[in-house]
Parts: sequence; C-alpha cells; structure tokens
Amino acid sequence: MSLEVKEKTEVRLVFLGSAGVGKTALISRFLQDTFEPKHRRTVEELHSKEFDIEGAKVTIHIMDTSGSYSFPAMRKLCIQNSDAFALVYAINDPESLEAVKSLRDEILAVKEDKFTPIVVVGNKTDQHGERTVSSEDVLSTVELDWNNSFLETSAKENNNVLEVFRELLQQANLPSRLSPALRRRRETFPKDGNKRPPMNKTNSCLIS
Repeated sequence: MSLEVKEKTEVRLVFLGSAGVGKTALISRFLQDTFEPKHRRTVEELHSKEFDIEGAKVTIHIMDTSGSYSFPAMRKLCIQNSDAFALVYAINDPESLEAVKSLRDEILAVKEDKFTPIVVVGNKTDQHGERTVSSEDVLSTVELDWNNSFLETSAKENNNVLEVFRELLQQANLPSRLSPALRRRRETFPKDGNKRPPMNKTNSCLIS
C-alpha cells in the first residue's frame, strides 16, 4: 500500500506535572529547539504545529498545563479532550513524583480506560548530582505495575526529548491511523530505544 496518505489528521498531547519540573522547557526544546533556564509560571498554553509524517499532514496540539493544581475543572476538561499524556517529574524532587502518581490516577478515572496512552518523564538528568529519585525504582513501578512507558530526559541538554514525543505519538496510534504500512514499520522497531530510527524535526516540520 502506498505511503502517500493525503488525509489530514490531528492529535492532542498534554503535559502534566508539578510546577518547575520542566514541562514548558521540554515543549520549547521540541518546538523551537530552545532552552530557557529561568522558570516561568504557566497557566495553560496550547501549541499547535503541522508536521508531515510519511506524506500525511498531521496537526499536533500540545497542551502545557499549570503545576499549581488550582484549576481542577480546567484540568479535567483537558484530560477528557486529549489523546496522550506526558506526566513529568524532576529527578531531584520526590514530591513531584508523588504528584505524577496522583495525576495518573486522575487520568484513568476521567478517561475510564486503563490503556490510556501515558509516558512518565523524569526530567533534569543534567542535575545528576542532585538526584533523589531512583530511575530503577520508577522504571519498575511504571513499566511493571502501571504498564506505561518511562523515559528520563534533560530539556537543557536536549537528551531524549524527541523520544518522548515519538513515544506519545506511537501510543496514540497515529502511525497506524495513517497507513497499515506505517503500523508494520512501528511494530518492527527494536525494544532498545537507542536503536530506534531517529525522529527528525527540521524547519520543514518533518518527522520520520
């Protein structure tokens, strides 16, 4: 089957987590390849950008949410309307990991689907000297107990940022909606994330 799929489709991703864990930094690194070290308080910001994925025009909506949890109704509506979720904590902030656990419970309750696409993201690996959260413990909980995906990232050093978005899109079944050939390609990806074909983001907005 041809990969020239002309239909236009959309996917909505949402980033949730405590204040200051780097949600905005991860999104900015992905969209603009920039990093702002100073924390800026976010209420709610929606970023939309069109990409070309194997000949198909795809609009990716990325919701950047507040970490203050003072807008429960807004957060519930955001969860209801989204396709995949990045739950972000900082590796030097154990309380932010506890927030991720609560947010996951809330997502599953709102979506009423235990197979909701969720990627747990441990950010700020560049601050390894201040690490207080064990990656092994989180990996065990997330992948074995929760059956979700887990990645550690550094928005500052641009480590694993693209892989987070790649994982979110794959879990949202975006490729399989576009073409059976793309689905087969996705299923043949090796388990080792470092060996996956790279997701390239250029000025022409191509993801391959």
